[in-house]
Amino acid sequence: MTSTIDYGNLMHRAMRGLIQEVLTDVQKDGLPGQHHFFVTFDTMHPDVEIADWLSDRYPGEMTVVIQHWFDNLEVTNEGFTISLNFGDNPETLYIPYDAIKTFVDPSVEFGLRFETQDEDEDTAMSDVEEAPMDEMVEPEDANDAPKEADVVSLDQFRK
Repeated sequence: MTSTIDYGNLMHRAMRGLIQEVLTDVQKDGLPGQHHFFVTFDTMHPDVEIADWLSDRYPGEMTVVIQHWFDNLEVTNEGFTISLNFGDNPETLYIPYDAIKTFVDPSVEFGLRFETQDEDEDTAMSDVEEAPMDEMVEPEDANDAPKEADVVSLDQFRK
């Protein structure tokens, strides 16, 4: 028996389970109402499966939108497979839950951000927090050097 309760990892698993449950419902019934998702994930995660041209274009992380056109959504205990349209070029992606960095549903201003911090070489501590929408879309310092990935402002999708 361990001497402490690992709340960080318990929360991590619970929030991944929430994403799995939401996607399972979407797999069965489609997206309800105005709901749609922005999912940012680590493209370098060893279990991520995406086309080579996508991993070349997004070498660290990528954000996909699950909204108007998606197909073949298959949800498992470890992750999900989905076909998305990239400029009239459908591609199938496999995204394990452990690769997800953010999960946002801007229609209801809900967002989760998963942060991983290395404690040492052998273990990693994962913290999960509900992230305010403003933190999800705005860089911390607007004067920072431009990043390679595009920043998507969710304000244009708010009502």
